[in-house]
Amino acid sequence: MGQGGEPRRPQPRDGELGAAVARAQDGDETAFAVAYRIVQPGLLGYLRGLVGEDAEDVASEAWLEIARDLGRFRGDGAGFRGWTATIARHRALDHLRRQRVRPRAARLEQDVLELPGRHSTLDQALESLSTARALELVRALPRDQAEAVLLRVVVGLDGPAAARVLGKRPGAVRTAAYRGLRRLARQLGTDGAPDADPPPRGEPG
Repeated sequence: MGQGGEPRRPQPRDGELGAAVARAQDGDETAFAVAYRIVQPGLLGYLRGLVGEDAEDVASEAWLEIARDLGRFRGDGAGFRGWTATIARHRALDHLRRQRVRPRAARLEQDVLELPGRHSTLDQALESLSTARALELVRALPRDQAEAVLLRVVVGLDGPAAARVLGKRPGAVRTAAYRGLRRLARQLGTDGAPDADPPPRGEPG
């Protein structure tokens, strides 16, 4: 369980990823390729949610920066996921600025709110996120919700790590992820279960 009782989706290859990154920092190109293969699917999914069909171009820019600055990274496999997501996010925002697309303003969130425990509506929404249609639906969410869902579910970061990428408090990210998943579940037709409790303190889902 993550902070605040939130369900944490474990990343079983983080140990392998951390070892590969350490070898890559010593100049092992094969190890860098291993790290790339582990991280790239989630990173590409995250970028598709941000920039759509330009995701591969933005990912290429991000990986050039990741390779250039690899020696500066300090941390384990989970930390590497967060570090690469931060770089990818910066490249995506640069890309959007170049296209003169103003990022949608995030609504203020109440940082004290917590995600409730795991329940079937959330599980069903997570399982559906692998589809291209779901990514398009995620892109239509308010930006704060979309990024929270993508970082938590697609990249596989826990709440505190996602908060660091976004420069927000974990409570705000938990709230945004909950609201985004509830909205996504409704759009995917999986929000009929009565055990999907509303957010605390009477917040709307």
